[in-house]
Amino acid sequence: MYKGIAVLGTGAIGSSIGADFTKAGYDVALIDQWPAHVEAMKTHGLRVSMPEEELHLPVQAYHICELSALRRQFDLVFLAAKSYDACWMVELIKPYLKANGVLVSIQNSLKDEEIAPIIGAERDIASVVELSGEVFEPGLVSRNTDHDQTWFNLGELHGRITPRLNEIAQILRAAGKVEVTTNIWGAKWSKLILNCMSAGLGGILGIKGGEIVKNPDLLEICLRFGREALQVARTLGYHLEPLAGLSEEDMKGEPDEILRKSVLTLFSIIDKKGKKSRSMVLQDHLKGRRTEVDELNGLIVRKGREASVPAPWNAALTHVTKQIEQGILKPAMSNLKLLEQAANQGSPLS
Repeated sequence: MYKGIAVLGTGAIGSSIGADFTKAGYDVALIDQWPAHVEAMKTHGLRVSMPEEELHLPVQAYHICELSALRRQFDLVFLAAKSYDACWMVELIKPYLKANGVLVSIQNSLKDEEIAPIIGAERDIASVVELSGEVFEPGLVSRNTDHDQTWFNLGELHGRITPRLNEIAQILRAAGKVEVTTNIWGAKWSKLILNCMSAGLGGILGIKGGEIVKNPDLLEICLRFGREALQVARTLGYHLEPLAGLSEEDMKGEPDEILRKSVLTLFSIIDKKGKKSRSMVLQDHLKGRRTEVDELNGLIVRKGREASVPAPWNAALTHVTKQIEQGILKPAMSNLKLLEQAANQGSPLS
């Protein structure tokens, strides 16, 4: 029985599920490294604004530096921080996770490859999440997807369906729809490919995902990222798992058909209520902070080397994104030309 729960990392996803767990009556601690956000939650509670619902409730919020003074251990930890913060945060929370406790990584990329050696594969459950939202004001989350548009896929790393997996899925259903899978690695790769197709491109151009898929030229560029990523996944031997809104039948056919259907379905879900979403990469650019591009498109480049599959378009997008992070460029449509030049000439990351 998982009674004591922690959400480690309370950006849009962590805050949203933390609020839902709290509303459902679970004993949940929200732990974060953004001081103003934690103070706002302590003082005024947490507000989550959704298209069809508003939540405003008191929560147990803690600064990350307060963890050592809590004098408690958790049965269940949901890690919802940025993917590049995964390893040090797992090391941090490890002493506060019970011996039979479980950590659920609700992150982009393939971080369970690195988390499992730290926490132990037997205590790591992986997930794929579709929850769109953003946090620009402390204590206030703008969540684009209501509960019926929010979707999670949970899986044991070894691929078996276990009682604990079903129990955790039931807890997570407070935040949205949940499915369990015997192919979590295939599901993680499916989401990675989707993220690589749209998140970074919207980030360097300064536009929302819905605008990309409505533009045939930009959609074609999305497919270039996707083709490379799909070839890497298949070469490495992964069978892609259909995500929310798709079926096994949808995953058959020509690569471009699969990729186009996947990305169009994704944005039809995110933008269903008319709230056009900004990708996490664009949000990070607007906040002047590091993006997850190294864990997305950059990861495809690294995995591509492992598989002997070139990924010049993913390398080019990583390169241009890093120039924005360094303050050399700003998000703008003019970056499209730089992207194409880097892809055709070979970026320094290729």
